[in-house]
Amino acid sequence: MRPVNSLVERYIPSALVFAVVLSLVVGILALIFTDAGPVDVLVGWGDGLAGLLAFMTQMALILLLGHTLANTGPVRRLLRGLAGLPRNPTQAYVFVFLVAAVASLITWGLGLVVGGLLAREVAAQGREKGIPLHFPMLVAAGFSGFVVWHMGYSGSGPLTAATEGSFIAEQLGRTIPITETTFTWWNMTAAVATIVFVGVALALVAPKRGDRIVELPADAHNNDDAAIDETVLTPADRVDASRILTTVVGLALVAYLVIHYVQGGTATLDIVNWTFLALIFLLVRSPFELIGLTKNAASNVGEILLQFPLYAGIMGIMTTTGLIAVFSDFLVNIATPGTFGVLALLSAGLVNFFVPSGGGQFAVQAPIMLDAANRLGVDPSVAIMAVSYGDQWTNMIQPFWALPLLAIAGLKMRDILGYTMVTLIASGIVFAGILLIVGAG
Repeated sequence: MRPVNSLVERYIPSALVFAVVLSLVVGILALIFTDAGPVDVLVGWGDGLAGLLAFMTQMALILLLGHTLANTGPVRRLLRGLAGLPRNPTQAYVFVFLVAAVASLITWGLGLVVGGLLAREVAAQGREKGIPLHFPMLVAAGFSGFVVWHMGYSGSGPLTAATEGSFIAEQLGRTIPITETTFTWWNMTAAVATIVFVGVALALVAPKRGDRIVELPADAHNNDDAAIDETVLTPADRVDASRILTTVVGLALVAYLVIHYVQGGTATLDIVNWTFLALIFLLVRSPFELIGLTKNAASNVGEILLQFPLYAGIMGIMTTTGLIAVFSDFLVNIATPGTFGVLALLSAGLVNFFVPSGGGQFAVQAPIMLDAANRLGVDPSVAIMAVSYGDQWTNMIQPFWALPLLAIAGLKMRDILGYTMVTLIASGIVFAGILLIVGAG
């Protein structure tokens, strides 16, 4: 995997640069393949910049709340307890992957952080027990759990399609509930099969007895809890240090969510965010702690906020110039109803290198795939999930989302890429297989 490592580290620029370059490329393609002139392209781009502001906030909140939830005291204590369960190296690698996968199915922000934190906890406790553990492999296993995030509760593609007023709902003229995407038999089957296949693959490639082992440095595992100043000097400080207010807000949110579902409501991007916000309010000790955790989590959100207006501008160019129809025509000409899902998966996997944000990619690519699916007579849920699968699939060799986890672990992408490439291959077999089965049906 050394050539791939070198390519990633030396020649792949930041995700923000990709967004800028992609904007230029899409603008040039619109000039070449449509009747639009430079002014039309520029106006379409500028008018589109604000087109995803609500969506951008929802995506930023998912990452912010997931990171905050993962660092609350109860969750950190749970991870420390879980870290002591593996009894040998193979169990440790597979266990870290399984926990990270489950966390990613709950919410992708949680899964990313849990993967890094649990890898460190398992490595530290393994060293204390005399179990030789290859730390890069543990971190790769933690990141590999991210390969199923779009199949779960926080999948931005399915949730966007289920949200009233979203750009997908406007294109289709209706919402698509998650019972037709996330909770279909075939998506749930694919999620389980992916976890099994990837778990087995990681066990097979894990370092064997006599192989070189790079353990967690002895001085690396310190107390990672956020340093939060909770000094109480004034009456105002006593209010900020009290658990009463956060508990009241958390219970109010739980009551609202119960009423929402009892009255027939479904999961949307907002409802998912309020679910995790409720958990956070109930788990933190005080407003002091919540403010500290939020400050620590906010540093991971900034780059997303910069990229989304550019993705919205790309959408603006494609829709106002008719470039979306050009791309759709190409796909319709080479696909059949049976092969559409796999081709959409492959194209989404490629686009993910240039638009690494799942929400941003969905905003750019989903309208094209939905238009093509409609013309081929393919269920729109297949298009939605195929784009979702493609995004999570090549995340395994795209460094953007690995950065928060690598920062926690103190490693570089080249340290884990050989193992995540195995995850890419194993998961790709499952994704393509399930889409072929659904297409044949």
